[in-house]
Amino acid sequence: MLTSVSFAQEQKGFEVISPAEYQEQIRSEQIHLIDVRTPEEFAESHIEGAKNINFHSNDFLAQFSQLEREKPVYLYCKSGNRSGKAAKELADMGFTKIVDLKGGFLAWKEFVKE
Repeated sequence: MLTSVSFAQEQKGFEVISPAEYQEQIRSEQIHLIDVRTPEEFAESHIEGAKNINFHSNDFLAQFSQLEREKPVYLYCKSGNRSGKAAKELADMGFTKIVDLKGGFLAWKEFVKE
């Protein structure tokens, strides 16, 4: 029997959270906010304050190796596929807190609509 309900999904070394939780957390913490989409996707639109590190670039992991591993990393991509793969890579690199946006930027855009 479950004693509590959580919207976060625990994965190996990272968690996947709803756009509402994501929005709250990226406002309240000193974090790395990383968009792992292509530069073209990033240029079209992105979450304010995000840095673009293209998942498909040859130096993807090298770019992350320059970030503080103790600082939380919040990832997103278009739908959650690339950022989920990136999260697994970062967990293997020793990042201590990794958070992925459930549903990616598509879910974010729907959430922030008024």
